[in-house]
Amino acid sequence: MLEQLDMTIPLSVLGLSNVDVEGIYLRNGCELVIKVASTEEDTHCRKCGAICDKHGHDREMELRHLPILGYQTYIQISPKRGICKQCDDKPVTTTQTLDWYDRKSRQTKPYEDYLLFSLVNATVADVSRKESIDEHTIAQILNKKIEAKIDFNTIKKLGVLGIDEISLRKGRQQYVSVITYRVDQKVNILAVLEGRKKSDVLKFLKSIPPHLKKTVTAVCCDLYDGYIQAAKAVFSDKVVTADRFHVAKLYRKKLVNIRKAELAKLKKRLSKDQYQSFKDAIAILRKGRDYFTDAEKEVVQKLFDYSPKLRLAYQFSRELTAIFDTHQNKDEAQTQLREWIERVTCSELTVFNGFIKTLCKYINEISNYFISRNNSGLVEGFNNKIKSLTRRCYGLKSAKRLFQRLKLDTLGVSMFAFQPTI
Repeated sequence: MLEQLDMTIPLSVLGLSNVDVEGIYLRNGCELVIKVASTEEDTHCRKCGAICDKHGHDREMELRHLPILGYQTYIQISPKRGICKQCDDKPVTTTQTLDWYDRKSRQTKPYEDYLLFSLVNATVADVSRKESIDEHTIAQILNKKIEAKIDFNTIKKLGVLGIDEISLRKGRQQYVSVITYRVDQKVNILAVLEGRKKSDVLKFLKSIPPHLKKTVTAVCCDLYDGYIQAAKAVFSDKVVTADRFHVAKLYRKKLVNIRKAELAKLKKRLSKDQYQSFKDAIAILRKGRDYFTDAEKEVVQKLFDYSPKLRLAYQFSRELTAIFDTHQNKDEAQTQLREWIERVTCSELTVFNGFIKTLCKYINEISNYFISRNNSGLVEGFNNKIKSLTRRCYGLKSAKRLFQRLKLDTLGVSMFAFQPTI
């Protein structure tokens, strides 16, 4: 049931062009129907592109449009038809298509942009329920509007590249490699690759245009050999940087291991009350000595008196942190790192042996940090956004879909915010 409304809506507000509004109706008390007629005189042949002769109108079509005043809104139009007599074989009929909708589409282009704008930081299921539109339709619009890979022509500078891995499923299953670039402290998505093979990462890095490769100031990644070797094959040794926080995670893990082992020994040697007095030391040891309170110093000192190995391990761990906190050049840092390795090797501790092998193997990439002090801190923040996205969407099945959703979440507001036609 249609009820004609005595109202007018400017075309600039509707976001439509080359039409006249013939009437506005309320249907079933909940849907706004706007009938329009094309003002575009010419219809171009779908085969040869020539201007067709007039040939009446096609059947009426209805397209979902931007909601108005809370109503679901539809545009009704009977497209003009033309017939081309210039085609060689036989006359060809063509239905006119205006620039605000696509042929065979059931939504206007402004409404498709609105759906994607609504999808930013939301799920397909959420938008489907709110807009009463099929999930498959939203997925089709996402595929049509968001590319599955980066367009290098839209990038002027890459700055600092970040390479990291993310698991799309629980239990560290179905890994993807996420490559980002950072310019002016802003992280943007560059690629999402299936798996984490060196060959796949190497292939993508080689595909970067030469003029953009020259703008890369650093490539930050963890100590995964596949990422490091792929980056070194494309960029110079001075560019590839092992992230200092991943390095710190490795040697601090060794400190945690010896702490657990020493506390287990003390639990057997000491009484229950004596052992309980050391429980607070677990949290205290995570802080730097400069931040200890007087009470904390007493707790830690008592623990160190019972476990000289733990004291020594803590001292070596803090020394290594101090090296990374000091502003010095690469050569000076390498000298200090090698001196640290020698001191640990000459001590009675063996807990750092595995870490020392890693440090010796990647000392060039680790010490590259001291050139410009680049790290993956902002990349890790971006990875948290990815994890939040995968949880919100209850998992994403492919690298392609993850790339599309990341691009939408990071750039969707600027890409799809409604801009009325003036």
